[in-house]
Amino acid sequence: MAPPAHYHLENLTNIHSKLLERDTVVEILLPPQYANNKGPYPLLVLNDGQDSEAIGLKKTLERLLHRQEITETIVVAVHAGDRMQEYGVAVRADFKKRGGKAKSYTRFILTELIPYLEYRYPISTNPAYRAIAGFSLGGLSALDLAWHSDYFGKVGAFSGSFWWRKRDSASRFYSEHYDRIMHQQIRKGKFRPGLKFWFQTGLLDEQSDRNKNGVIDSIDDTLDLIVELTKKGYRPFHDIHYLELPDGAHDLPTWGRALPEFLKWAFGTTKL
Repeated sequence: MAPPAHYHLENLTNIHSKLLERDTVVEILLPPQYANNKGPYPLLVLNDGQDSEAIGLKKTLERLLHRQEITETIVVAVHAGDRMQEYGVAVRADFKKRGGKAKSYTRFILTELIPYLEYRYPISTNPAYRAIAGFSLGGLSALDLAWHSDYFGKVGAFSGSFWWRKRDSASRFYSEHYDRIMHQQIRKGKFRPGLKFWFQTGLLDEQSDRNKNGVIDSIDDTLDLIVELTKKGYRPFHDIHYLELPDGAHDLPTWGRALPEFLKWAFGTTKL
């Protein structure tokens, strides 16, 4: 069998964003046959693109493509700036005023980056073939962005920071129901047909257990979010996929191990 063909890496550096008021860095991973194929191609936008090498993104894409487990996909890895301010939920900052630039980041993706990508690369016009994903806060950002736009049809969150809340959990007024911001956004939002969700957690993600129910918060927050999506009309196992790793921690090696499962879910050859 021939060795895996290589993805071609293009680096876009020092591209200034008016919305973020800073220069941005974006890695574009183009499929092996890109020069010989006019497309259109599925698209993956990945938050925390600076970690692409640490999670083995390029090698994983090449291995899965070689095994014919995924289709050729253009992957855009966006390097993070001020994560604590640019990632979050666009509608509001959290109780520590983090996420104050999340709205600007959302607009950067949708009105600055995406138009450029569509101008330069043959990207599919079908939302079902366009996905966004991220890790931890980047996962929260990805879900918020997908939920509030019609551009992406799939979203992935690896150990998503769904604890993001209006009030400190130590406050006497704190409410799991009302204070977790992303849960409220799902609850208030409208069902969008075709949108699909992929969530990953690990039993070693953290040790905190706010409600003392014996389940760590990251798993509780994710499962509660899935409940909200189910109430909205999304179907588990069809619209929602959940991966729980018994030895999964809140770190890059864990997310790198989970990456093939996400890619096969989002761009598997049996699904496109």
